[in-house]
Amino acid sequence: MLLRIDPDSAAPLYDQIAASVRREVAVGRLGAGERLPSAREVAEALDVNLHTVLKAYQLLRDEGLLEMRRGRGAVVSSRADALAELRSEAEALASRGRALGLGPEALAALVRAAAEES
Repeated sequence: MLLRIDPDSAAPLYDQIAASVRREVAVGRLGAGERLPSAREVAEALDVNLHTVLKAYQLLRDEGLLEMRRGRGAVVSSRADALAELRSEAEALASRGRALGLGPEALAALVRAAAEES
């Protein structure tokens, strides 16, 4: 698993870590039942505070993407499979949008509007 952060970004580090985990799940590099490295290991590898990683893991747990298990740490939930499937559907939608001449911003606006109407 490859987690990336940009210390120069305006986005909080915990958001960047959470987004990186989401991306790994969405592209299928992390699947349901897989264990994430301990928060301490991630903090050391990224040279960030332990509480920053814990906040990212908690955010992902609150979203239902991670389960926190005593003795096992953070484990990707079964919801990961649905996210990977959704990623595949999003790629198909993006492909169709490009074929119709829509740019990324227009496509994102359509998706955002549809999500808000639901």
